[in-house]
Amino acid sequence: MTRSNIAFIGGGNMSGSMVGGIIARGWDPRAIRVSDPDAGCRERLGALGVLTSADNHEAAASADIVVLAVKPQQLRSACRDIAAAVAERGSLVISIAAGIGTASLQSWLGADVAIVRCMPNTPALLQASATALYATPAVSAEQRAAAHEILSSVGFVAWVEDEDAMHAVTAVSGSGPAYFFLVMEAMQLAAENLGLDPALARQLTAQTALGAARMALETDVDVVELRRRVTSPGGTTERALRVLEERGLRRVFESALEAASNRSRELADELGQP
Repeated sequence: MTRSNIAFIGGGNMSGSMVGGIIARGWDPRAIRVSDPDAGCRERLGALGVLTSADNHEAAASADIVVLAVKPQQLRSACRDIAAAVAERGSLVISIAAGIGTASLQSWLGADVAIVRCMPNTPALLQASATALYATPAVSAEQRAAAHEILSSVGFVAWVEDEDAMHAVTAVSGSGPAYFFLVMEAMQLAAENLGLDPALARQLTAQTALGAARMALETDVDVVELRRRVTSPGGTTERALRVLEERGLRRVFESALEAASNRSRELADELGQP
């Protein structure tokens, strides 16, 4: 993988995580360029040994792979900056912008451009992301492998074959960390109201969340069964879960994810082509 030149358009936290991840995997920092208008971002990423620029076209001009890591509202402009360079080199373009579909990207970059659309989430900062990827038919097997390598450097990777599924992916894993943070926030506050020291309430809540997630990931037992095993008849857990069920927790999450998925579709309409 060290033979490919890669450009990151946008130097925010996600780009920083991905750059750090691929360098740790053996990617040559001198084969990486990052463009960002903010001098502080360029300085921070330049400290990793990568080349930096304030010019998107300049960064993409020598790149075999271009990662679009700007906000959805900036994506059209960024695509137009790099379109000529991408067309000339036949580069793979990887977009991590929420909501914007490949049809819009192709309208801005060119119909024949190889595009991978993906949705990493913020735990990428700790190399613990959950990322789903979708590839257009123009993406070669080698390019697909390169995209997999780049995104797996910051966590778990899975491919979807239907682009429409990316709206659900955005709702589940893209926005998902915030749902868990809200639950943790509520648990921590409730624990404090029960008399626990705030620092202890925070630690117990976070460690419990981590332990539950590891049990779900590292065993072959379904979460329904894991929940059942923790819930002793007539015990404290059963009493707590009864309250959550009676208050409609399942329906609340169903409505929340549906709202997020719908917003992803709205973003595609608002910010997409022409």
